[in-house]
Order: sequence, then C-alpha cells, then structure tokens
Amino acid sequence: MTARIMIVDDDPLVRSGLRLLLGGDPGLEIVAEASNGQEAVDAHAVESVDLVLMDLRMPVLDGIAATGRFKAMASPPAVIVLTTFDADDYVVRALAVGADGFLLKDTPPSDIVAAIRDVLSGRPVLSPTVTAALIKQVVNSGASRTSHALRRVDLLTARERDVAVELARGASNAEIAERLHMSLATVKAHISHIFTKLDAGNRVQVAILMHDAGMV
Repeated sequence: MTARIMIVDDDPLVRSGLRLLLGGDPGLEIVAEASNGQEAVDAHAVESVDLVLMDLRMPVLDGIAATGRFKAMASPPAVIVLTTFDADDYVVRALAVGADGFLLKDTPPSDIVAAIRDVLSGRPVLSPTVTAALIKQVVNSGASRTSHALRRVDLLTARERDVAVELARGASNAEIAERLHMSLATVKAHISHIFTKLDAGNRVQVAILMHDAGMV
C-alpha cells in the first residue's frame, strides 16, 4: 500500500525539496504540507496521513508541541523529526513526546526514504549524531534517572525484560522471535505488556528506559 506523507516545515524551499525527493518513490504519496505545527494538526483532521516529517523550529506551534498533539490522538501518525538541530535537549524532548525518529536535514536522500520505511514498519530511527547526543544525555542525567528506570524495569517479568532489551537494541518483532525462540504472537503480547508496565508510547521510549537502567 502507498504510505500517505505530510511535510511540515516553515521553509517553502525545504518542503519543495522534500516533495521532489519523495515524489519519485511509488510507495510514498505526499498528501499534505504545512508551514507550522498548528497547520499540520488541522490538516491531519481533514486529510489523515500515515507519517509526518516534522521540522522543530516553527512559528505558531513548534515541532515538539505538534508531535505531542499528534501522539495524543486516538490513531496517531508516525512522526519523524527532520531538523538542522541535534542539541541534546531537542533530541530528548522530541523523543519524550513520542517522536518515532530523529534525522538531520543533511541526511542522504536514500537514507531518509529508508528511515520512512523503517518507521512505518515499527522500527524507530535515529541518525548517528542524534544517537550520540542521546547517549550523552543518558550518561549525564545522573542517578535519579537510573533509579527511576530501575523501578520501572522491576515491574517486568524476566521474559518481558529479555524482550525489552532486544527492543532497545533495535530488533524487529521477527528478530526478537528468532533470538528468543518465541512465536511472533508471543513477542507482540510481551511488547504490549512492556508498553503498559513502562508507561511507554513507543519503542524509543522503551529503549531510553532500558539504557537508563543500564540493561543495554
């Protein structure tokens, strides 16, 4: 099926460039554009999409706030933050509200397309520099984050913890099933329980908690 994409950026040249980049892929259809977060939320109410490419710094409503609004919806679209900023606080804030991926705008076009496919398949995506910033944030966050994460992880059964570790390593459901010798249905059930017990909205948030707890 063709994935329905929305491009959100206050720079019309960026929107045009992304439209040209993605328009040649038969599996992707650009169905909406917006110049700020509020326009994006309003546009989704009229023309629902599968994935949003979201800028961070925009007028009216910025990308982090807009991502939070999308993720609060009953059936939220996937969101990849695509920005020129890789500062630690931007990374953590975007992921904390539920972003499914975080890429810099200088990411090669083929990698952006691949990232869209990965996220639509349920796998979070972080560029290498963003991953480094996230790890730095985790390392510098102190004992309070670690103790909080350990308390949450203690809620998991041993098998759920095994699955959560594989999630944090970026494994797909099929890879987890193979590595842990489980059926795909069992893996999905464990993941559902993990999300509930860790109060996580997506795999990235699970990964952050597992890193905080020193499990990965």
